[in-house]
Amino acid sequence: MEQVNIEGKRSGEGFVAHKDTLANALSRVLAERVMLFNDDVTVGRKGFLGYLKALAGSNIVKVVPANGNASGEQVIDKGLKVVCGSHQSCIPEGAWIKDKTPFTFTQIRVSSCNAVMPNLGSVELAEALARVLPFTASDDSRAVLQCIKLSIKDSKLILVSADGYRLAIANLYFDGDEGEVLIHRDDVKGLIPALRKAKRARLAIEQKPDSEGNLLNKYVVIDTELVRYKLPNQDGKYPDYGQIIPSEFTCNASFDTREASRASRSLLSVWYDDNIRPLDHPLILTINDGRIAIEAKEGRGKTEIKADTSGEGKIAVNGKYLLEALKACDGIVNLQMVNPGSPMLFSVDGYQLILMPIRMSELAETEAKRQAEAETTNQAEAEAVAEAEKVAQKAQARTRGKAKRRAKAKAKVKAVEGVKPGKTEVTKSETEQTRKADLVGVA
Repeated sequence: MEQVNIEGKRSGEGFVAHKDTLANALSRVLAERVMLFNDDVTVGRKGFLGYLKALAGSNIVKVVPANGNASGEQVIDKGLKVVCGSHQSCIPEGAWIKDKTPFTFTQIRVSSCNAVMPNLGSVELAEALARVLPFTASDDSRAVLQCIKLSIKDSKLILVSADGYRLAIANLYFDGDEGEVLIHRDDVKGLIPALRKAKRARLAIEQKPDSEGNLLNKYVVIDTELVRYKLPNQDGKYPDYGQIIPSEFTCNASFDTREASRASRSLLSVWYDDNIRPLDHPLILTINDGRIAIEAKEGRGKTEIKADTSGEGKIAVNGKYLLEALKACDGIVNLQMVNPGSPMLFSVDGYQLILMPIRMSELAETEAKRQAEAETTNQAEAEAVAEAEKVAQKAQARTRGKAKRRAKAKAKVKAVEGVKPGKTEVTKSETEQTRKADLVGVA
C-alpha cells in the first residue's frame, strides 16, 4: 500500500491542492488504483492522472465526494466531484478501472505541511538500486535470488543481489536502526525512476505483528516529499555470499570501463558462423606490464588497453557478463584476480561486483568439443559430397548408356531403311531384263 502525501487544505471530506503537485505525485506512484476520502472512492490511477493533466482554467483543483449532489445528467450515487476554475465534472466510482487493472492501491492524504526529514539521498539510493537490480535472478524457481537483500548494519545500508554467476554489493552511509529485509525485484523496478525525481528521501525498516500477533510483518518504508512507498518483505533465507569473495589477490588492474567495453564489443562482433549468440562467447583477459590484453578464442582477434597494473594474471569470462559488469561500474574500475579458477572482483566507489570466470580447462574442453563437432560435421559433409558424386557418376553413366543405346537403335533403323530400297531396285532391274529377253526370244 502506497500513500500520496501532498500539501493542501481540507475541504469537508475533500481537499484543495495544487493541480501540478497532485499530478506530479500520481506520476511517481507505482500502484494502479487510487483511493480517496478514507478509501470510500477508488479510480484508476493512469486515467485520473491523464484527466488532471488535461484540466485547464486554474492551477488549483478541488476534489470532493459527489454522493448524488451533482445536477442534471451528472448525478451519480458515488464518486468524486472535481472543480478547477470554471470547469466542473463528476467522476463515478471505478472510473478508468478495467478487469485487468492490477489490485495495487495508493491512498491520497492531504496536510497543511508535509515535512520529510531525509536520512539518505534519493538519487544516491536510486543509483545504488540500479546497480544491483540487473544481477538478480529471473528464474522463478529461485525465488530468493529474485530479491534484493537490504540490510542496515554498522552505519551502512547494504544492498546485495546475485543470480548464481554474479554478485553485486552496494554500500551507502546510513544512520538508522539495524535490520534486514528481502525486496522482490518487481517492487524495485518502478521505484528507481520515482526516486530519481524526488528531492528528499527517508528510509526505515518497519515491523508490525501479523493478524495473530505472533510473527512480524516487515516492510521497507521510503518517504519522499510527495509519496510514501511501502515494500513488503519476502520470505526466505538469503545465501551467505561472503564466503565466495576472495580475501587475497595475486594481481590487479585499474582501467577505463568504457574503453574496455568498446574493445570487447569489437572482438565479440566477429562471431557469425555458429548457433551461439555473439555476446555469449568467451573472452580471455591477460593482465601484464601496464596493459590488459583482451583476446577472442580461436585466434579471431586480440586487442589491448592501457591500465595501471601490479602482478600478472590470465582469466576467461563470458562476454555478455563482462559487458554488463563494465556498464554497472561505469568509469575507472579496479579489477582483482587470484587465479583462472577463482572469482574476479570489480570495485569502484563503495560498489563491488564479483564475477565467476570460465575455467581454462572448461574452455579447452569446450574448444576441443567444438573442434570435434566441426570435424565430425566436415567429415559428414565430405561423405555426403562423395556420395553425391558417386550418385552423379552413376547417373552420368546411365545417361551415357542410354545415349549409346539410342545411337545404336538409330543406326539399325537407318541401316534397315537403306537396305530395303536397294533390294527392290535390283529386283525390278532383273525383272525388266528378263522380260526383254523373253520378247527377243519370241520375236
